[in-house]
Amino acid sequence: MRLRDESKELAIREKAIEMIVREGFDGLSMQKLAKAAGVSPATIYIYFKDREDLIRQLYYEEMQLMSAETLKGFNPEMHFEEGLRIQWINRVNYCLKYPLRMHFMEQMRHSPFHEKFQGDAKNPFSAVMRVFVSNAIERKELVKLPIEVYWSIAYAPLYQLIKFHQSPGWGKFTLDENRLDEALKLVLKALKP
Repeated sequence: MRLRDESKELAIREKAIEMIVREGFDGLSMQKLAKAAGVSPATIYIYFKDREDLIRQLYYEEMQLMSAETLKGFNPEMHFEEGLRIQWINRVNYCLKYPLRMHFMEQMRHSPFHEKFQGDAKNPFSAVMRVFVSNAIERKELVKLPIEVYWSIAYAPLYQLIKFHQSPGWGKFTLDENRLDEALKLVLKALKP
């Protein structure tokens, strides 16, 4: 039996995320991954049952990291404006600190794997956010909306600004504190009763 080597496992994970972001899920083969990570294909199977298990583990690990990063300093009992501001700042920090991981999670969100894996992820993030939104509606700080509409108004503008910031095609756009505050004020105005 071969021993586990943390550096090899990390290399496999990192290269898998890079490949998925660059080439999509169809571009991820165990053979190509082994070559990119500098390991034999058999080494991958020490850590992962198969390709789907690899993707599942990457998703769970990244969901945990993303949740921890976005919940820093956040409490679901906060007033809506304060809590949303913290969410925005934390999400910007996560996306700028881990751009490749952000793109990986974006691809996961729009793949069949997302729905398949989300149920068993055991991530407290959704429950925390449900409490936050329910409290804000109860305190009349937020209009009651379907989750898809709420998410589109509350977070889509933020993620679009992050994409503009990270894209060289948008010239010299920089997502700074003033632009973040300006956009957040408009979002809050749209979500208040």
